Amino acid sequence: MPLSFNPQDMPVIGIDDHLPSVATPELRATALRQRFQQPPPWKPESVDEQRFHAREPTHAAVLVPLVEREELTVLLTQRTDHLADHPGQISFPGGRREPEDPDATATALREAREEIGLAETHVDVLGAMPTYTTGTGFIVTPVVALVRPDFDVQADPFEVAEVFEVPLAFLMNPAHHRRHAIELGGVRREFLSIPWQGLDSEGRPRRYFVWGATAAMLRNLYRFLAA
Repeated sequence: MPLSFNPQDMPVIGIDDHLPSVATPELRATALRQRFQQPPPWKPESVDEQRFHAREPTHAAVLVPLVEREELTVLLTQRTDHLADHPGQISFPGGRREPEDPDATATALREAREEIGLAETHVDVLGAMPTYTTGTGFIVTPVVALVRPDFDVQADPFEVAEVFEVPLAFLMNPAHHRRHAIELGGVRREFLSIPWQGLDSEGRPRRYFVWGATAAMLRNLYRFLAA
């Protein structure tokens, strides 16, 4: 569903640099495993968006792949421009749940395999985050996993325009979280963005604009790790 506005043009109404970043020791694989095994009391910051699509609610899942490099990175994809849902946006590998999927984890793993060629043998699932309902009616379960770095990306060119990684420490620092607002149809809508200046597949500088549901789920991950 094409957007009626460019989110990158929306003014910034707030930056959360007053909040602490997640400490480096808490962003290591062993600490993350322990955190998911023994989760602290916490509450997600965002669980849904205002609906702007009439479709029936649809269950879906995404994989939040934390690649075990020298410092953990988050693997993200940019969707192709011709897709019906969220075209051109930056997202996690994922999609709608199919009847043969026994649970959200199975959906996330299958979609990651189909979209970017990520084999389950490279994935160590840590656990699931609370669901997040998008304005387009998808009830999304984020499944967080560690990923061994020796995988080969084989992106489906129909769905995925680009695959890239962002340092987890950057995303878990609220000083990089920006708040935006827009009025659509007389309704005020707010959303988060986490812009990142990185390099594209050719090594050229590029600004990646992570926003919307993906940014909101990352913000929930921040709240979970900072609790």
